[in-house]
Amino acid sequence: MKYADVILPVPLDGLFTYSVPPAMEQQVQPGMRVLVPFGRSKSYVGIVARLHDQKPEGYVVKPLTELMDAQPILFPSQLRQWQWIADYYMSPLGDVLKAALPAGLKAEEGYKPRTETYIRLAEAYRNEPTLHVALNMLARATKQQEAFIAYLSLSRWDTIEGNATTEPVLEISREELLNASGATMETIKALLRKGMLETYEVEVSRLNRSGEPHPELIKKLSPPQQEAFNQILFSFLKKPVTLLHGVTGSGKTEIYIHLIQRELEQHRQVLYLLPEIALTVQIMERLHRIFGDRMGIYHSKYSDAERVEIWQKQLSPHPYDIILGARSAVFLPFQHLGLIIVDEEHETSFKQQDPAPRYHARSVAIMMAQILSASNDGSPAPRVLLGTATPSMESYHNCQTGKYGLVSLSERYQGLELPEIQVVDTQELSRRKMMRGPFSPLLLSRVREALERGEQAILFQNRRGWAPMVECRQCGWVPRCEHCDVSLTLHRQMNQLTCHYCGYTYRVPTSCPACGSKELQGRGYGTEKIEDQIRDIFPMARIARMDLDTTRSRQAYERIISDFAAGRTNLLIGTQMISKGLDFDRVSVVGILHADSMLNLPDFRAYEHAYMMMAQVSGRAGRKGKRGLVILQTHQPDLPLIGQVVRNDYAAFYRSLADERLAFRYPPFFRIINVYLKHQKDAIVQTASLELGARLRQWFGDRVLGPDKPAVSRVKTLSIRKLVLKLELGIDMPRVRQYLHLAQQQMLQDKRYSSLQLYYDVDPQ
Repeated sequence: MKYADVILPVPLDGLFTYSVPPAMEQQVQPGMRVLVPFGRSKSYVGIVARLHDQKPEGYVVKPLTELMDAQPILFPSQLRQWQWIADYYMSPLGDVLKAALPAGLKAEEGYKPRTETYIRLAEAYRNEPTLHVALNMLARATKQQEAFIAYLSLSRWDTIEGNATTEPVLEISREELLNASGATMETIKALLRKGMLETYEVEVSRLNRSGEPHPELIKKLSPPQQEAFNQILFSFLKKPVTLLHGVTGSGKTEIYIHLIQRELEQHRQVLYLLPEIALTVQIMERLHRIFGDRMGIYHSKYSDAERVEIWQKQLSPHPYDIILGARSAVFLPFQHLGLIIVDEEHETSFKQQDPAPRYHARSVAIMMAQILSASNDGSPAPRVLLGTATPSMESYHNCQTGKYGLVSLSERYQGLELPEIQVVDTQELSRRKMMRGPFSPLLLSRVREALERGEQAILFQNRRGWAPMVECRQCGWVPRCEHCDVSLTLHRQMNQLTCHYCGYTYRVPTSCPACGSKELQGRGYGTEKIEDQIRDIFPMARIARMDLDTTRSRQAYERIISDFAAGRTNLLIGTQMISKGLDFDRVSVVGILHADSMLNLPDFRAYEHAYMMMAQVSGRAGRKGKRGLVILQTHQPDLPLIGQVVRNDYAAFYRSLADERLAFRYPPFFRIINVYLKHQKDAIVQTASLELGARLRQWFGDRVLGPDKPAVSRVKTLSIRKLVLKLELGIDMPRVRQYLHLAQQQMLQDKRYSSLQLYYDVDPQ
């Protein structure tokens, strides 16, 4: 008898073995979906991982209930990719399945294709004599006769040598008939009731982007771009991964387009990863003009049905040659993958946080290329290109050690200068009472001048809402979330207080519950408050705000970006979303309102993230035409990091931070694994964390730090403790994972900790 090891969407380690009924033995293959029983009454849709004839011992093996596919929906390389993710990120395979597959491929009822109602002539009227009979029958029903004649003319029901054709030349949808004939639905229904016309359903794609490819629109590369392009191809001969370190505005996207065209000419596919959905809007339009319907889009703002259709298309004989998408696109099936582009590779958005698996799309993409290169199917191994103006410490370190190739592009397209960055000491201005809220006089004057010249400006504040907290002026009371250990953010437009960790909302109190005072005020500035105050200062400005509150839908992203790109708005206020590779022609001034807020976070990556964000936001200025201006407001103008941003000196930034990271045993010189424990009761999570820490120290010694309370020590009513493992790069990672799994099992087997949540975050960002 055959047996199938099945991956199920449950957070349990390992595979689940089922017997294969004889009727299915010839059809079932690895990568197919199967419906299986689980427990006493449940059933799940799972994926067959492997087939074998070894009967499991010790329990009754249940049979597969149903085979849901005629062909596998996963290639063998994808199954190996899933297994690598589960092993490396220490996550059950079932969690990988849940992250990888669109919901429509996981549901028992399956995916429901979109259909459209079409009209055809009833079989009894498909010859010339019966057509005449039908027209005579409709002589007194003028509107029905007109609709019937309109149908015949639309479908070109021509007479050939005296006999009517037996099928229409064109298919006619019900909507087309209604529009063309001017008839009402009731008129069409009357023809259906009389049996002259009949309806049938046709499956239609939701992927309605069409267009012929136009490779002739590809621009010629400038000499620096051409040199970088040649260096990338040369690097690909020696290294599987190459980093393109190009300053903002250097034209990296144009190089990507030439590389994509080269892959298409060699009949290979391209995966183009972007960190943010917002970025896909601009890049999508640019690539679609050139590559037309050879390109597909895949990210979470698309409906589940659309994602299922893209998945199915990638399995078909005519898949998309290019997929443009966010991190989840690494899970799509590819038949002839030749190149993976990871644009803005430094972005933390590529790292999945919750739920598991907590994977990094950049690492998964690199491993996917390695898996495909080892497939031995004769095709060339895919290459990976990482592109950014501000490389992550890990990627740049891999270049310095020779693991990755490095190509530099140090000048902007057409020789345009990098923006001038002027640093403003807001502490000194505040002391002299010269600040107007969060705005310095220099910033306001430069923004005013830009708007008067018909140019655009961007203001960057990395906090959304009206104010990060509310405080009573009399007693200092601050409203906090009932479920999380954080203060609540005031959103004045919605008139509510919101927890940005659990999403719970509260009414804004009219008086302080501690002292009864009505003097409650917002402390600090969020983007909503910035927008409100800037409207008072520049009443004629056409202002848009881009943050999580204003971009809940795909259409909202697209509208904000297209309006700003077209000049319908001229002042954009936003969070880190606006820092991520967006390209606007007329932006001449960028204001970074509060640089210090990024520097004071309790995170070893705080300076790295701050440098990247400030450098990327600065790069939005002066993209075309003339040199831009950046006003960087800070309380710490003498900080070395500020000088490195001003000089655009990434090498100096890397050297200074690398020395610190090496001294304190942080990436890229050491590997970090964070261990999180969560429980409703603080006492239990505290005891469990101490026990786990002692257990891990028996194996790892002083590589274990903690347990400690994180900066936010309670989220969604769960108390949290954290341990940190700092591991040398050469350590035996399979053995490490073995010990960590063992520790997890031992802890969770203890009845005291039956409801304890314990998980690992590998390579936290």
